[in-house]
Amino acid sequence: MRLKSTFNAVAAASLGLLMQPSFALAQALETVGAPVPRGTEHQPAATNIARDLQWLDHMILIIITAIVAFVTVLLLYIMVRYNRKRNPTPATFTHNSPLEVAWTIIPILILVFIGSFSLPALFEQQEIPVADITIKATGNQWYWSYEYPDVKVGEDTLKFDAFRIDGATQIDDAAAGWGKDQPMSTAGVMSDVAVKKLAYYGYKKEDFLLATDNAVVIPVGKTVVMQVTGADVIHAWAMPAFGVMQSAVPGRLGQLWFKADREGVYFGQCTTLCGKDHAYMPITVKVVSQAAYDAWIAQATSTGNLRLASN
Repeated sequence: MRLKSTFNAVAAASLGLLMQPSFALAQALETVGAPVPRGTEHQPAATNIARDLQWLDHMILIIITAIVAFVTVLLLYIMVRYNRKRNPTPATFTHNSPLEVAWTIIPILILVFIGSFSLPALFEQQEIPVADITIKATGNQWYWSYEYPDVKVGEDTLKFDAFRIDGATQIDDAAAGWGKDQPMSTAGVMSDVAVKKLAYYGYKKEDFLLATDNAVVIPVGKTVVMQVTGADVIHAWAMPAFGVMQSAVPGRLGQLWFKADREGVYFGQCTTLCGKDHAYMPITVKVVSQAAYDAWIAQATSTGNLRLASN
């Protein structure tokens, strides 16, 4: 489902131009949302949804840490104070009404307190607003296909596939001069071919297995509604820095929304086990200025070139 246009007939002749650094978006945009080695924290939040979720996560962590500490101290106290040596004659009472009321009421109050924050965050995600931009994402084994239904290309709409960048044949650009594509069995292995392809698309070696040849491009500060489905098995479209995830179920159309407030490159993944290459099904989103987005749309619809020029 690659984007088709008359430009494709002369694409090979234009390859030298496409290799110029001006087309490498990574030189113009900071990588914001990406996993880091030994990372234990959330990715930087780029939406209000993500900020609310991260705050809720930290708040609940404080509450459960306090509960665990209290229960641990209480258990240690009981073990020391009421062991057989120190308390040879155990009590014979069957219950303690005030204590039973307390350990029933206090958890209820804690859950109500948590719910007063978690339910509004849930409703914010589930109430889909009016979209400035609508994008349809379709999960395939093992790549994503995208469609901008409001962007026309002749009688069709803007459509493209997004494959991970590696040394395998899923990205067949041998004419660019980086050598023969490698067997699919080496798709998850860093190779010279993979490094050359990453550089060609404007990425660093650190972006290996995170970057895709084509990226979802959106303008900063605009409400984006993603319609998510699957073509074969169940996948999931997830972007941690945006705080969103939606299952891609064949035959069903799910929705999520976000409004990114920071320009940059963001990486996500399929988060539902979908087969042998589930771990190699990345998602790349590039948040750009409105002017850069308009220029990308004009370029993609007129020439078929899906790479965004530097701002």
